[in-house]
Amino acid sequence: MRILNVITSMRMGGAEKLLSDMLPIMQEKGVKVDLLVFDGVDTPLMKSINENGVNVYAFGKNVNVYSPQFIFKIIPFLKKYDIIHAHNTACQLFVAIASLFVSKKERPVLVTTEHSTTNRRRNKPLLKWIDRWMYGRYNHIVAISHKVKENLIHSLGQHAPHIHIIFNGICLRDYKKDYSLQLKKSADEVVLTMVAAFRKGKDQMTLIRTVAELPDNYNLYLVGDGEQKEVNVELAHNLGVQERVHFMGIRSDVPAILKASDVVLMSSEFEGFSLSAVEGMASGRPVLASDVDGLHEIVGDAGVLFELGNEKQLAAKIQNMMDDKELYDKTVEQCLERAAKFDAEVMTDNYLRLYGVTL
Repeated sequence: MRILNVITSMRMGGAEKLLSDMLPIMQEKGVKVDLLVFDGVDTPLMKSINENGVNVYAFGKNVNVYSPQFIFKIIPFLKKYDIIHAHNTACQLFVAIASLFVSKKERPVLVTTEHSTTNRRRNKPLLKWIDRWMYGRYNHIVAISHKVKENLIHSLGQHAPHIHIIFNGICLRDYKKDYSLQLKKSADEVVLTMVAAFRKGKDQMTLIRTVAELPDNYNLYLVGDGEQKEVNVELAHNLGVQERVHFMGIRSDVPAILKASDVVLMSSEFEGFSLSAVEGMASGRPVLASDVDGLHEIVGDAGVLFELGNEKQLAAKIQNMMDDKELYDKTVEQCLERAAKFDAEVMTDNYLRLYGVTL
């Protein structure tokens, strides 16, 4: 059986991290699995994929991932593989369109994973109709959480095909190692960390406002990059906390960074399934997350939830966590227990069963 996963790029994101963890495990299990990226730009996740021996095809570097020419470039791949698994909107749509140009006999099984609880297309009649047609081209749809499935069914209505739920997972063994990385500049510094791309919906700005509410020994480390980074840098300067907000860029040593932190934060407006929250819980640090879809389902009562956009409430909860060692230790224990449920090995086996691979 030959399997091809298709994604726009291997920049930082939940779908990209999923593939960087899952594909090497599939290889170890003797399954032939390749990766097709529209934009083959070099990133730490791409480096990880290459180092693990996964065969990667790319249509170019720093390209427009919505270029219609990719539809025709996909067609030959549809004829060479038994299963095509698409991730992200451009890939989902272009694979669906390309499948129209392949005979029924040559057409592979089409699989897609829905990674988000919502998208802007669902509020626009024409795009909603295109969505319904697109999903209808797939043999299997995977939702990464119950909320993702619920919202997708609500959007597709009677057009909703059968949807499977497979929770995302992380390589838990990476979070059981000891790392030497130190972030603290002084003994009394409190390190707050969030790992997420700088894009709409991630809401790092609330965390920057939170730092302004906290004592001077509290520092925020933001891991990631993206189109919203500069407005966050500007906000830090405007609030006078630029010396306490550290923009770390894209990093390949996320487990080490999280374990060097005191508290892990997730301030998203919505999530399909927050791998970053699971990584935070697995690192042995308390996780404080916004009380929104995709976070309250994953973090739940293991960590601490705060009202979206409420920096004063979040600042109070952070200080309470740092001032109460019993609460801190209890939250860490609960987070570790919750993270253990989201193992990449389990996730990978669930996908292989869906593909029809005998384990």
